Amino acid sequence: MKKGYVVLRRRDGAFGAVASYGECRRNHAASTGGYVVDGCMEFMAGGDDGLKCAACGCHRSFHRKVVLYDQSLTCDSGDSTPTARRQ
Repeated sequence: MKKGYVVLRRRDGAFGAVASYGECRRNHAASTGGYVVDGCMEFMAGGDDGLKCAACGCHRSFHRKVVLYDQSLTCDSGDSTPTARRQ
C-alpha cells in the first residue's frame, strides 16, 4: 500500500514577507564527528544561478533564513457603507 502525500501551499495574502540569509551553518567537520563552521556571517549571492555564497562557497540552504513580515493590513471591501438586510 502506497503512502499518500498532501502538498500544502501558502497563499500570498495580506501579509508580505521578505527573506534574507544570515550566517552559514554548514558543519565542515561532520564526517569526523566534530562541529566546525567557516565563520561566514552573511549570504552574498554568487554563481550563475545566485544560490552559491560568494564569500564561503556554500549553497544558500546552509545559511540561516531570516524572514521579516510586513504586518500592515489594508482592507479594501469596495463599499464603505454597511449593506441593508433583506427581510
